[in-house]
Amino acid sequence: MRIGGVLNLLGKLLIILSLMLLTPVPFSIYFHDGMTVTFLSCSFLGLGAGALLVLLFLPEKELTFKDGFAIVAFSWIFLALLGALPYYVSGQIPSYVDCFFESMSGFTTTGSTILSDIEILPKSLLFWRTMTHWLGGMGIIVLTLAILPLLGIGGMQLFQAEVPGPTKDRLTPRIQDTARILWTVYLLMTMAETGLLMAGDMDFFNAITHSFATLATGGFSNFNASVAHYQSTYLQMVIVVFMFLAGANFSLHFRFLRGDITAHWKDEEFRFYFYILAIAVFLIFAANHISRTYTDTPSNFRDTLFQSVSIMTTTGFGTADFDKWPSFARLMLVSLMFIGGCAGSTGGGIKVVRCLLFSKYARSQIHKLVHPRQVETIKLGNIRVAQDVMIAILSFFAIYIAVFLIASLLVTASGVDIVTGPSAVIATLNNIGPGLHLVGPTQNYGHLPAMAKLVLIFCMLAGRLELYTIAILLTPGFWKMTRPPKLRFRIGSQPSGQPNT
Repeated sequence: MRIGGVLNLLGKLLIILSLMLLTPVPFSIYFHDGMTVTFLSCSFLGLGAGALLVLLFLPEKELTFKDGFAIVAFSWIFLALLGALPYYVSGQIPSYVDCFFESMSGFTTTGSTILSDIEILPKSLLFWRTMTHWLGGMGIIVLTLAILPLLGIGGMQLFQAEVPGPTKDRLTPRIQDTARILWTVYLLMTMAETGLLMAGDMDFFNAITHSFATLATGGFSNFNASVAHYQSTYLQMVIVVFMFLAGANFSLHFRFLRGDITAHWKDEEFRFYFYILAIAVFLIFAANHISRTYTDTPSNFRDTLFQSVSIMTTTGFGTADFDKWPSFARLMLVSLMFIGGCAGSTGGGIKVVRCLLFSKYARSQIHKLVHPRQVETIKLGNIRVAQDVMIAILSFFAIYIAVFLIASLLVTASGVDIVTGPSAVIATLNNIGPGLHLVGPTQNYGHLPAMAKLVLIFCMLAGRLELYTIAILLTPGFWKMTRPPKLRFRIGSQPSGQPNT
């Protein structure tokens, strides 16, 4: 790994996020919430740190895959640390661990919060809170590749390390063009949802912030009651539609916009995604109906549909306290938490395509026991799945189970009960937000011990970066053959301005 090149690119990423820290300033000025100086000072601090890294360390002409993994992992950590500053500097969240938790939850689109009263936050801080969702949803690195061609060197390494899913769709030969296409679709969908929400009598500020949280499948709302604050079936159904679309592969949306109107239904993963949700909605609706959780059928169907889509897409918006639903309904929701959205979506979780291919693999192994001489190939659609992809998927499940068990043990060891602890790990590892019991849809994470919060922060990051990126950095072999940084200037006898080689 080339430390100098990594630090140089991290500096450029810090500069980009520091400029993004200026976006809440117009809202601060408009609402007179006194946060203007806070955002300006945080932005200047980030610009200074980023500029220092760029000035000190020379860039590399090419990046290796090791460099790519390091840049992606450390960029998310550093950017979350910088994104936490407005909460801390403003004094709205006194503990920096809590600020870091809220910031990491935002960037990883987890949606878990330590706040007990969201509505008292300044408007501009609420905007920044959902802005972190929107930036992290499609990916900070993907955004950087889209707007800064100078990062195109080694761009595929960065793209591979950040974009979710076992395979990466390259819509164009050049990775920068693919990044631009994905962000363009993302932006168009955000604008469309904002317009539709405003048509339902939601003001512009709340419409755009809820659109940010929806398209990123994040779940941060400006209200303590989340989307339930609006007792509007129209608004809830608009959000349901866009949550569902955000949980699908964005490359399918691009093909649909290009005129292929059957692009979604031709995709086997999308069909599996649709069928899982349809079956889950039916079963949860039936369980609520049998237990008489609801007195009227329309309310039962509306809340069941909203919460099922919200949980499976890992958005985490709430319109009902599902922790009071029957045990069967809650277990169904936990199952959806594990599955998550499709590959290439902004959703978290294991991913639909992995579950689909794993089920095909298990079925083929059972069939092989009955017919040992028969050779079977696993296909996704009409395309044969390479053996190395299947090995990677099986390895992912093994790492996933290990991380879940270890994190659950650590959280419960800090004094959290056996229901709250594992459900909090599930909710953060799959980037969902609400869990069960003391971290349920009407609760928050603020009461958890600092140790538990740090473990859950790790789970958020590991889940967003698909485990492998973080697991690789924890491997001792990764740090072997590390090259020392190349400084632009050396203090000593070397002439000023001459590169240190």
